[in-house]
Amino acid sequence: MGRWRPPAEKSTALITPEGHARLKAELDDLWRVQRPEVVRALAAAAAEGDRSENAEYTYRKKQLGGIDRRVRYLSKRLEALRVVDGAPADPGAVFFGAHVEIEHAQSGDTARYRIVGPDETDAARGWISIDSPLARAMLRKRVDDEFEAQLPAGPARYYIVDVRYGD
Repeated sequence: MGRWRPPAEKSTALITPEGHARLKAELDDLWRVQRPEVVRALAAAAAEGDRSENAEYTYRKKQLGGIDRRVRYLSKRLEALRVVDGAPADPGAVFFGAHVEIEHAQSGDTARYRIVGPDETDAARGWISIDSPLARAMLRKRVDDEFEAQLPAGPARYYIVDVRYGD
């Protein structure tokens, strides 16, 4: 049995300037700070002798592999990303980077979201990916528009209460 998995869906290659800066800072930290520390620790563990029973050596090899995988991913991803800065030509409609307040049609509960790229989603802050079902359903809608989103829990109806751009 192999470990073959079907390829993942392509994610949207958009990112905010803040998200781009965060990814570049992570890549810089991995390359300039964390990787050299792990390499030094790996060399020290290798110098201890028998590597077959050296847990520190095994741990550091795995840690270095993880760092190298993340560096490779970030290097490729940063090249593919397109930074979207500023409001769209039509700031009254929902597009990438929008801060949107929605109201659930049945319960009346409201929620605030910001539509961001898939690399910078943060549920605690209310930042949702533009690839999410809720964000896809909101795109191009305006204040007072009603829309239906096909969520994992089933279809849900919402109203757009507010659309803003910027911080």
